[in-house]
Amino acid sequence: MEEDISKLSLIAPLFYIPEEVLPFSYREGDGEKLFCFSLHKKEYRNFDPDRENLLGDLIFGGSAADGRDFNRNKLRELPRGDYFFTQKRELLSREDIIALIVEIQQETLWQRHMPGEKIYIRYLFEDGKTVTQIFRPFSDEL
Repeated sequence: MEEDISKLSLIAPLFYIPEEVLPFSYREGDGEKLFCFSLHKKEYRNFDPDRENLLGDLIFGGSAADGRDFNRNKLRELPRGDYFFTQKRELLSREDIIALIVEIQQETLWQRHMPGEKIYIRYLFEDGKTVTQIFRPFSDEL
């Protein structure tokens, strides 16, 4: 799966209301969702990680907080910062998402950056299509 992977500087955080939602179960009409996962310590910096063991625990899931009343102290966020980013204009399976995470990890290491220990998966509906986005934080220290 050859993808366009780019660097993205998110200059302001995106906020989400925590919900008990299942990852990889997005449907058209669900609104914008974000899922944050940890990545396994033994795999998150490997150039060729074990795909079965790369994705760790779900840290949180939630719906976009845009325009709704909310208590800021209870919100989760996609933090501002530097990310390697890719998106597909379709709903991807868990296996396809993991394949993208591996590609992002390889690109991050290839460019001599330190990949972060978390991955953010964002779903939204845009221009009549479901979009799957992957955000992987990184730092310049390798």
